[in-house]
Amino acid sequence: MAEKMLVTQALDERDLLKKKINQNIEEFQCVDYARNNEERGINSKKSREEFAAEARAAYQQILDRIARYQKIEAAVIASNASTIIKTSYGEYTVAAAIALRNRMREKKSRQAFAIESFKNLGAGLYKESGFEESLAEKMITQYQTANNGANDKNKRLEEQAETMRLSILGKDTKVKDDKPLAIVDAYINENRTELMDPLGVIKRAEELRMKTATLLKEIDTQIKISNATTLIEID
Repeated sequence: MAEKMLVTQALDERDLLKKKINQNIEEFQCVDYARNNEERGINSKKSREEFAAEARAAYQQILDRIARYQKIEAAVIASNASTIIKTSYGEYTVAAAIALRNRMREKKSRQAFAIESFKNLGAGLYKESGFEESLAEKMITQYQTANNGANDKNKRLEEQAETMRLSILGKDTKVKDDKPLAIVDAYINENRTELMDPLGVIKRAEELRMKTATLLKEIDTQIKISNATTLIEID
């Protein structure tokens, strides 16, 4: 008769089995040596019969635990491939959700990058993952580079304009009207550098961040609920 258990129980047993199997292998003694005129092994200090019996028993225990581990693993994989969870971004099998979560977290170790708002209110740091992180980081990097370049050009333009104003106002003849200064203003307007940002990358990057964070949270929650309520069968 097949044994039934919750996925959470199966995962706990699987983790415990993995620990025990590794420990059993680490402690496993299956070969020793002894003098012909002595009964006990040099290292084990056990009789030949005792050593042989313990080696066989330990070997069989390891094989049995490996077999149990494999049965549980197969049952969990089968369940994950067929169990559906729901998120605000769609439905996924548990297997697909786990793969998606792993992909989205694969770059968690990367250094967080800064987002600068249009109003220059400061930098907000956040971490994205996978494709979403790469996309958001690319957008922000380009925005920062272009924004810095535009600011530098406009700064130099203002310096040129100020030089022009001083040159006009510093002439011996009095300025009778504002026309010369108006020419300077027109020059500034014509040559001012403006940022080309058709997507609004600050907002887009934030949307990517929020989507990623929300989806990861929902996936974690739904997987926990699914594991705590889904029964699997182990032959």
